[in-house]
Amino acid sequence: MSALRPVPRPALDSLHGLALGDAFGDRWFHPPVDQAPAELAARVVRPAPWHWTDDTATALVLARHLRARGEVEPAALAREFAAEYTAFPHRKYGPSMHQVLRAVQDGADHVAVTSALFGGQGSHGNGAAMRVAPLGAWFADDLAAVAEQAARSAGATHAHPEAVAGAQAVALAAALAVRSRGAAAPGRGEFLAEVAGLLPEGDVRSGLRIAARFPAGTSVRHAAAVLGSGFRVSAQDTVPFALWSAAGHLDDLTEALWQTLAGWGDMDTTCAVAGGVVAARTGLTGVPAGWLAAQEPLPPL
Repeated sequence: MSALRPVPRPALDSLHGLALGDAFGDRWFHPPVDQAPAELAARVVRPAPWHWTDDTATALVLARHLRARGEVEPAALAREFAAEYTAFPHRKYGPSMHQVLRAVQDGADHVAVTSALFGGQGSHGNGAAMRVAPLGAWFADDLAAVAEQAARSAGATHAHPEAVAGAQAVALAAALAVRSRGAAAPGRGEFLAEVAGLLPEGDVRSGLRIAARFPAGTSVRHAAAVLGSGFRVSAQDTVPFALWSAAGHLDDLTEALWQTLAGWGDMDTTCAVAGGVVAARTGLTGVPAGWLAAQEPLPPL
């Protein structure tokens, strides 16, 4: 194996934003739930520690994979995901991923395992999308490569076309965020329409097109009701909302996370997606020091 590749700065920024969003969002699943709406309205920050979940764990695996190989090799990536899962299974992996990663760790072919899920259609869960923003930042100079590498990364665990499209959408959004560095942020509708235009036909693309046409001033509650915010834990009902939220706050990571949180749903994942995309442009600029101190540290790559 060749020497480790340097991590592009925007990819590292995206990884840190993803991890912060993951830990920030996950903290809101914990009690007291009945006080959560009032605390959110008052922007009461949940106490430390903020532990990250499988979103960050798998993003770290993907970043290490790119450092070692320079591109995604799905079979090897699947084994690396399985090894991470076996070592740290407590990171809140979804039910289907327990099945997939245990089988791969036991030596099964990842394509056979992932293709057999849900009656042979594969999983369209949001797991491929939640981890992929740093990949988009990594290959930001070449949007065709972003789409290809994101699809290959999705294929390590998810066979359904919507899961693949969700991963491509998030990676492309992160790449476009990187490409906008040093310039004025694109408008929300323009940004979402550009991402949608690079995707295959399907529900993820349709959701982004709907989101791109929302009028200015659309509330988070309305966006979440129309697009979904991860209650079904699918790519289709997670990615359009998370990218809509990110696209409206491309210069303010902290505000992007508060707004994404207000959609409720799968909060660790929607915030991880939004955080990974926005930080690909901003880094951690403007994030309160208390947030960074509360978050579980990332291990070195």
